[in-house]
Amino acid sequence: MTQPLDLNPLNDVEVRVLGSLIEKEITTPEHYPLSLNALVNACNQSSNRNPIVHFDESTVLQALDVLIDRKFVEIATRSEARVRKYRHLLYETLAFTRPDIAVMYVLMVRGPQTTGEIRTRAGRAYDFVSLESVQTTLNALMVRLPPLVIRLARQSGQKDERYAHLLSGPVAFAESEPSPRPVAAAADRIGRLQEATIELQQQIDDLRSQFEQLRKQFD
Repeated sequence: MTQPLDLNPLNDVEVRVLGSLIEKEITTPEHYPLSLNALVNACNQSSNRNPIVHFDESTVLQALDVLIDRKFVEIATRSEARVRKYRHLLYETLAFTRPDIAVMYVLMVRGPQTTGEIRTRAGRAYDFVSLESVQTTLNALMVRLPPLVIRLARQSGQKDERYAHLLSGPVAFAESEPSPRPVAAAADRIGRLQEATIELQQQIDDLRSQFEQLRKQFD
């Protein structure tokens, strides 16, 4: 049975630690659960991460304390063991399925992704047979209470919608409105051109009037 989810958001360090545990359970099961040193290295690796971070052991330990308290992580070795190791509990705590885990860990360690990116990058965790199957999992995560995933508004120049996890709280997903300043500047230029045109026309009319007066003097 799914336990009620603690609504307090995780910070970025806690999300990276949790996501790294999930990834290593999937990609290197022979070395899982992870020691503190291995987990620090997993958080700080330069591949398959966005953003790249540089956590020290104390930072990761502080995050682990929070995750353990919230039943997202547990110490997987006995207290007398020389090296403590850690494992995530999302299958138990949140009743995650394998597709859920696959989608969530990609969003947690790589940031917002399209359905195509999720399908490609989650392949080692779960073989989604189609983009529609990815979308089905995303939809299920979006309608959970509380929701764990949100669809982001398509930004200017982007072809596909992206999705983000909500473990860190609300995401700024409204598409940013274009700045009105370029439009205002263009309108201002047009206004100045119109004024210059009117002034030039008045000068032409004045010159024409003066020419007519001179011509009458010589008739």
